[in-house]
Amino acid sequence: MNVLAIDTSTNVLGVAVANEQGIIGEQITYTKRNHSVRAMPTVEALLKECGMKPADLNRIVVAKGPGSYTGVRIGVTIAKSLAWSLGIELVGISSLEALALNGRYFNGYVCPVFDARRGQLYTALFKAENGKITRIQDDQNVLAKDFADGLRRLDAPVLFVGSDASIHEETFKEALGDRAFLAPAPLHHARAGELAMLGMQRPAEEIHSFVPNYVRLAEAEAKWLEAQEKQREE
Repeated sequence: MNVLAIDTSTNVLGVAVANEQGIIGEQITYTKRNHSVRAMPTVEALLKECGMKPADLNRIVVAKGPGSYTGVRIGVTIAKSLAWSLGIELVGISSLEALALNGRYFNGYVCPVFDARRGQLYTALFKAENGKITRIQDDQNVLAKDFADGLRRLDAPVLFVGSDASIHEETFKEALGDRAFLAPAPLHHARAGELAMLGMQRPAEEIHSFVPNYVRLAEAEAKWLEAQEKQREE
């Protein structure tokens, strides 16, 4: 099975090609530039570099969120368009789960973190054991303090992964003390190659009904719905 993985859910652009034997090619760019302009040229260049054509692909795997609303939307749109036009399978993977994989050799719990502003974060909880991670809590949008307080009951150290984890470092350490650890910088971004390998293990999804997982509505959408509700009440 030849798999193309795409991750545009953060400022990082990740694209990879893999099969059952392993990762064939991978490109990750950490500069803050427009994914809508760079994603497809990156896909085309990587396939060419790997000596492959779109027709050689059997599955598209995409990081479906949460993360940047615009970034997630771009990645999902590209993935759905490619899967539909090529007549191949589509799989969506949580962006947080893909990031949590970087901590799978940690002895304890792993919390991937994306900042959601106003003291909030997107996160989830995983248990790392024997090089694998097991989901303990679903993806969520929560106040950093509330989430950190909820981790006090855990009986093992907690690794916080993600470039935004440092924003909430004081909150985490206040709640957990010396049981709170921040991953080193090289582990703060998900790898598209890992996303591809994980996506091989998951069942395919229905392309047309597949949607991003924003976890919460974008602020503009939330305000629009609120305005619509007020109009109905008047």
